[in-house]
Amino acid sequence: MTQADLADRIGVTRQTIIAIEQGKYSPSLEVAFQIARVFDVPLDDVFQYPDS
Repeated sequence: MTQADLADRIGVTRQTIIAIEQGKYSPSLEVAFQIARVFDVPLDDVFQYPDS
């Protein structure tokens, strides 16, 4: 799946996907859940909250 495909499936721009991948943007919970749903994996397999 390309960045553009993922963006289209969840209703964001390709630039948003790039920014998420590069750690420059933290997605909303809705977007995070949509990404996890597209890949059929638990949310914490896609995103991890950094320990502080």
